[in-house]
Amino acid sequence: MPQSIHLAPAGPFSDAERDAVYRAIHTRRDVRSQFQPDPIAPEVLERLLLAAHHAPSVGFMQPWNFLLLTDPATKARVKHAFSRANDEAAAMFGDARKALYSAIKLEGITDAPVNLCITCDRERGGPVVLGRTHNRDTDLYSTVCAVQNLWLAARAEGIGVGWVSIFNDADLREILGLPEHVVPVAYLCLGHVRELHSEPELQQRGWAQRMPLEELIFHNSWGQRESGESSDLSEIPSL
Repeated sequence: MPQSIHLAPAGPFSDAERDAVYRAIHTRRDVRSQFQPDPIAPEVLERLLLAAHHAPSVGFMQPWNFLLLTDPATKARVKHAFSRANDEAAAMFGDARKALYSAIKLEGITDAPVNLCITCDRERGGPVVLGRTHNRDTDLYSTVCAVQNLWLAARAEGIGVGWVSIFNDADLREILGLPEHVVPVAYLCLGHVRELHSEPELQQRGWAQRMPLEELIFHNSWGQRESGESSDLSEIPSL
């Protein structure tokens, strides 16, 4: 007998609720330097993890795990691994970019009171998962949705988040004791902040600028503008 399906009312949020959602999206920042030493209250951290756990996942596989790191010795090992990888990364850029790269602080590992590694268990759900039958990587995409949920919830709570991505995979795996089938998707630094950059720091520092939305929208097939004709992107005005 099929199970009964319960539905909840749908519809737009109130103006204030909608504005709060968009405010969280547009004012979210990658935090590296603004962390305060104050601990995150357990109930706040639980709300953030619960928000992450309510992310969408293909086949409802929920492939994520949350590794909370507060031990100073462990964080010191992670920072050392970052520093080695960061030196390697700096050498990959030309002289002009290398100087700017080296001037940008790219982590807050020991500054933030909490580090969090969100992982993807690639065996979660077994060998055949609804919706993943033709795209093996949807478990990774689902885990990134959990990262974004947590990040937006953190913005609403006044908690800063910084994503540290510059690691050699083997180093992070060894430090955290990850099984072979578990992928470290995001290494995050979390902590209270009193101020945030008014726009992305990399934009303020001249590393890159936000692309105009119009350049990124196609209709019905790649490169097709609304008129149905392929357009020269240089002809599209910036926002």
